[in-house]
Amino acid sequence: MRRFEQNMNQPVLSVREIQKNDLPSIIDYWLGSDPAFLRGMGVDLDKMPDREQWTAMLSAQLDQSYEDKKSYCLIWQADGEPVGHSNVNKIVFGQEAYMHLHLWNSGARKRGWGVNLVKMGLPYFFNNLKLKTLYCEPYALNPAPNKTLEKVGFAFVKEYVTVPGMLNFEQKVNLWELRYEKYLHL
Repeated sequence: MRRFEQNMNQPVLSVREIQKNDLPSIIDYWLGSDPAFLRGMGVDLDKMPDREQWTAMLSAQLDQSYEDKKSYCLIWQADGEPVGHSNVNKIVFGQEAYMHLHLWNSGARKRGWGVNLVKMGLPYFFNNLKLKTLYCEPYALNPAPNKTLEKVGFAFVKEYVTVPGMLNFEQKVNLWELRYEKYLHL
C-alpha cells in the first residue's frame, strides 16, 4: 500500500489493490449515484449492468495474474477508509492501458485529493502491468478528471468523438497519455 501524508488538516491518503470486500462499495457507487452525476461523466444509464453483472465483472479480476487481467482496480483511501477507485482496462500487458478515476461521494471531491491519489496509483499500473503508456480519455465536458490529469503530468493528445467504454454514450473525449519515461520523472 502506498501512503501520502498531507498537512495536519488533511487526511492520510493511500492506495491499495482491490479486495473482495471492496466489491459492494464499488457496485453501490455505480448503482446508487445520482443519474445526473453519472450522465455528467458520460454514462449511458441504459447500459448500466445490474448488481449480479457488476459482481461477476469485478470478481473476475481478483484471482487473475497481471498478464491475464482485462481490468485492474485500485482502491483510494483517506485515513484508511475507502473513498474511491481507479481502474484500467483495454490492457495490453507490457504495452498500454486506459485509466478511469472515481471518487465515490461528493464530500471527497473538490478537495485536491485526486492528483495525489492518481500519482500513488501510477506505480501499480506501470510496474505490475509493465506499461509503456498509460492513457485516460475522460468526457471532455467533465472538467475534474481533465484538470487532475494535467496536474499529474499527463500530456494532452487530442479531443475526439467516440464511445470510450462499455457504459458510455458517444461523446467528445480528451485523450491524455503518460509515457513510462515521463512517469519515472514525476
